[in-house]
Amino acid sequence: MADAMMAMGVPHPAAEPRSAVIRGIDRLSDLGAFIGALALLAMTAIVVFEVISRYVFNEPTSWVTEIGTYLFVAIVFFGMAPAQRANAHIQVEILVDSVSKPWRTRLELVTLWLGLVFVVFTAWHAARFTFLDYLHGARDWGLLGTPQWLPQVPMTLGLVLFAVAILRDLHELRPPRALAAQWTVPVVAAALALGLYLMGRSDWRIPGTRFDWGSILICASITVAMIAWSGWRIAAATVLVCAGLALIFYSWRGASLPWLGGLLGLTLLVLLFAGVRVAFAMGLVGLLGLYFLLPQAQLPVLADRSWTSINSFTLTAVPSFVLMGALLVRSGITTELFDALVAWFGRAPGGLAHASVAASAVFAAVCGSSLATAATLGSVAAPEMVERGYSPRLTYGVVAAGATLGILIPPSIAMIIYGNVVGVAVTQLFLAGILPGLLLSALFMLTVVLWGLVSPSAIPKGEAYSWSRKLSATAGVLPFLLLIAAVLGSLYLGIATPTEAGALGAVAALGMAVKRGRLDWDGFYACLIDTVKVTAFIMLIVVGAAIMSWVFDFLRLPRAMVQLVTDANLAPWLVFAIIVGIYLILGCFIESIAMMLMTLSVTFPVIVSIGLDPIWFGVVLVLLVEIGLVTPPVGLVLFVLKGMSGHVALRDIALGVIPYIFVMLGFIWILYFFPGIVTWLPKQVG
Repeated sequence: MADAMMAMGVPHPAAEPRSAVIRGIDRLSDLGAFIGALALLAMTAIVVFEVISRYVFNEPTSWVTEIGTYLFVAIVFFGMAPAQRANAHIQVEILVDSVSKPWRTRLELVTLWLGLVFVVFTAWHAARFTFLDYLHGARDWGLLGTPQWLPQVPMTLGLVLFAVAILRDLHELRPPRALAAQWTVPVVAAALALGLYLMGRSDWRIPGTRFDWGSILICASITVAMIAWSGWRIAAATVLVCAGLALIFYSWRGASLPWLGGLLGLTLLVLLFAGVRVAFAMGLVGLLGLYFLLPQAQLPVLADRSWTSINSFTLTAVPSFVLMGALLVRSGITTELFDALVAWFGRAPGGLAHASVAASAVFAAVCGSSLATAATLGSVAAPEMVERGYSPRLTYGVVAAGATLGILIPPSIAMIIYGNVVGVAVTQLFLAGILPGLLLSALFMLTVVLWGLVSPSAIPKGEAYSWSRKLSATAGVLPFLLLIAAVLGSLYLGIATPTEAGALGAVAALGMAVKRGRLDWDGFYACLIDTVKVTAFIMLIVVGAAIMSWVFDFLRLPRAMVQLVTDANLAPWLVFAIIVGIYLILGCFIESIAMMLMTLSVTFPVIVSIGLDPIWFGVVLVLLVEIGLVTPPVGLVLFVLKGMSGHVALRDIALGVIPYIFVMLGFIWILYFFPGIVTWLPKQVG
């Protein structure tokens, strides 16, 4: 499942034999992964302990929420280096894929050096942030009153390991031949660390400028490292990009808000299309804004937003549900689920396609990820359908469409992040997604029926199954169905929080996998590491978006957008149509969660200003970003299915999903005119 859930990336050519530098970096990365896995285990264990203590012994704890959040911080930041090593961080590859291999390598080098600039600046300020909290004796507001620097240490160490992992990839892309060049970067890194340490808590600003010696030392050190490992041409190109952007941002300081918004948005898009990783691109835009657009440079915001955006118990539900999904896939239960649904739908026209949609909906109820749903059904349902005579376009179109249910039907990773960003209860969002998810599943099935009427050859005749076969197949997946009922039931009845429900589900899934003999220690550790990597690359996007959004908020760009909409006196439906259009265009090029996070600071205030419900918008936004997962040229679900199919052309997969895209667009407008479809269930339970 790890390969399916990781973003498509550029394979890094390995240097054989590996140098001592690379071997050392790999050991550090493995150590970070191991610490992240231990933190994930500990977080899951204490959350389960809290549930048992509260409901069995009637003794709720006062420390699980706080400690669980700190362990989540460790999972995220120690997981960034392993995710980088696995090339998991999301990038837009349109330009990268369209150039020759030598130019692709050059682009990769430049974009990775740019990413390193952001990570090193953030790591430096995270270290200062941690040290100052230690110096001032700052304590957490929680009941434990934890010294704040203790949970901040994993943030600092994780970012340092992340920077080192980026250096490893740079070394692998173009290994320096001379021994002296190989050791130049470690020496420069050590000298930089020593120099920044000696500067301590002082800014060491240069009088009459907004520059400081720490920033200059970082830039000079990275420039020397670039020349040593990537050559002067790559170094010159990277310096030219940085200097050009700095000059443009500084010269536009004080411009009107629409112009500043255009500058920030255009810079972000240019960086994204150049191949800079999504999180790095947002972080770099934030870094440039903090340094050059504000009255005074405010680089400490890099550390503050990195900490505050992750230090949230709400977000701890993300690794819980990812781990549960990983363990269920490992248990092999999804194959049996599909077989059971085939037995029930087999006789109906397009029965296997209906079974695929139903399996997607059920798997979505425990997974929370569209990519995992696509990978699972792409390996289980799609080959079976093609073998039985279904057309490849219909097969992969319906599997791709079914995958979009992954973050619509709760639990949903995207909904967890949305709720955390805008301050909406995650349980309310989960409830709001149930009816739309079921209705959209029914519409997908109806589309299969209509496809069969238009093109009968695309769907073979169904096969009837006896009642004994149906019942025996259902009995095999009964534990899985009970798990879903227990997890979602505890969530909606208020017995457990999303994190607690996810942790309980993960433990139950572990038991199912062990009982079926599908899980050994290596497999279990692989599930933990996969979860750490997936959580890290998602949360890195959250960090980048938080930094960029701070600049947006400081410049009052969201308020300006609301005022612009108010002054234009546009009808609410027209404003909504414009927002839908923007998301559809962005969805063709940008990963879903990244697109959501980079736009929410602007679109959410506009949505609220025209009187639309935040919970309703959460569901609609999930639908919009999900369309982006199945629209070329960057639809990640399409690439996952292409990777799973091997022989089916990407063009056929894309053409197969087009009817379902129109169905989803029509469904969005149904929800606009009948918002009660979304809001009815939360109101009943609330």
